[in-house]
Amino acid sequence: MSSRRTVSLVTLGCARNEVDSEELAARLEAAGWQMGDDAPDVIVVNTCGFIDSAKKDSIDTLLAAADSGAKVVAAGCMAERYGEQLAEALPEAAAVISFDDYTSIGERLDDVVAGRALKPHTPRDRRLLLPISPVERQAARAQIPGHGGDLPEGLAPASGPRTLRKRLTGGPVASLKLASGCDRRCSFCAIPAFRGAYVSRSPEDLLAEAGWLAEQGVKELVLVSENSTSYGKDLGDLRALEALLPRLAATDGIERVRVSYLQPAEVRPGLLDVIASTEGVAPYFDLSFQHASGPVLRRMRRFGDPRRFLDLLEQIRERTPEAGVRSNFIVGFPGETQEHFDELVAFLQEARLDVIGVFGYSDEEGTEAASFDGKLDQEVVDERVAILSELAEELVAQRAEERIGTDLEVLIEEDLGDGGYEGRAAHQGPEVDGSVTVQGIGLVPGQIVPAVAVDSEGVDLIARIKAGP
Repeated sequence: MSSRRTVSLVTLGCARNEVDSEELAARLEAAGWQMGDDAPDVIVVNTCGFIDSAKKDSIDTLLAAADSGAKVVAAGCMAERYGEQLAEALPEAAAVISFDDYTSIGERLDDVVAGRALKPHTPRDRRLLLPISPVERQAARAQIPGHGGDLPEGLAPASGPRTLRKRLTGGPVASLKLASGCDRRCSFCAIPAFRGAYVSRSPEDLLAEAGWLAEQGVKELVLVSENSTSYGKDLGDLRALEALLPRLAATDGIERVRVSYLQPAEVRPGLLDVIASTEGVAPYFDLSFQHASGPVLRRMRRFGDPRRFLDLLEQIRERTPEAGVRSNFIVGFPGETQEHFDELVAFLQEARLDVIGVFGYSDEEGTEAASFDGKLDQEVVDERVAILSELAEELVAQRAEERIGTDLEVLIEEDLGDGGYEGRAAHQGPEVDGSVTVQGIGLVPGQIVPAVAVDSEGVDLIARIKAGP
């Protein structure tokens, strides 16, 4: 085999996958592989397997990678979820690997380049791989960045809570994974089956990684997991996130900490207080509502109704009036009546959310909802998605208009040229929540500047730098 071994990583899906790819990159470099996109020997596609559109995107990306002439390896959620089935359906891929292969990823790619066939794994329900004792739970915690030990086999996905990591993109923003897996049992979601049980990382490990990221020039940490409000439950501390946030915000070099993926039913007053009042913690609430109708939510095996959700929003805005709030909603869930849909519409009109994501329901194999009666015709689902999407676009534009005249703290992320810069205010999460364009001179990415919103374009804001005192 040639001593020159190069690998390119393509990441699809969510921020958790992005962190997984950076962990893979660190392991590959440690095994002697070079990262590079120019004629690599192997392309590893870190796939997403969440919904049909994501799975199609994963397949298309794998096929496109195969056309490059490099050997292609499927990794990530879709590869884990389907294993043998994906390998049989996609002979263009040289290998389909499991999360359990991540700890020895360099050896697996050595096998691929040498032409040694890798037997695809048989998918298994990782919800059953639950650490059963405090000792096993502790063994599943991550270590200091770059020095992490391996997880005991069978306790959690090998993509799980560890901190060996190499940044693959620059910029002043990075995700920090709070935990791996999920213990919730939402009837529409298959993620726990292939991601496994929820395993929190220790506060010490997270603080160590935050310090390492700050050394890499990161200014904003975005805390991610399948459910951030579950953080610490398996550590025996229901208030672990409340205690962690001020410590992360105090990390030298870190200017802003943002929490993603909050379950509304688990957002406690103490957590609201910490997010709203801690210097350096963004007053930002990524709330996983999914719907507003009580009967639909109960079929989803979730909790809430319009009144409870509006009360929560009121509590948030009482503490921090300019807080950013975003959420996603599933339309056309089995049994959703016109009355249920109208209830969702009415809720959104009153909620004043900054960002609204709309998704049409589709069956996910292996989920409880796939066996439900009351399935809606696809035409009905598509019509409701169109109606709600149009409404959402109007509502978030209105919310952006409401912010005209307000003060903003804008994290500069990109120099657009001609004195224009793009960044995000505290109420805007990365990539999907809109941005702020400001005019200035000599600004640099990573700098946080005071500004005032002067106009809006849809969900985006236009601002001018505030003059000094």
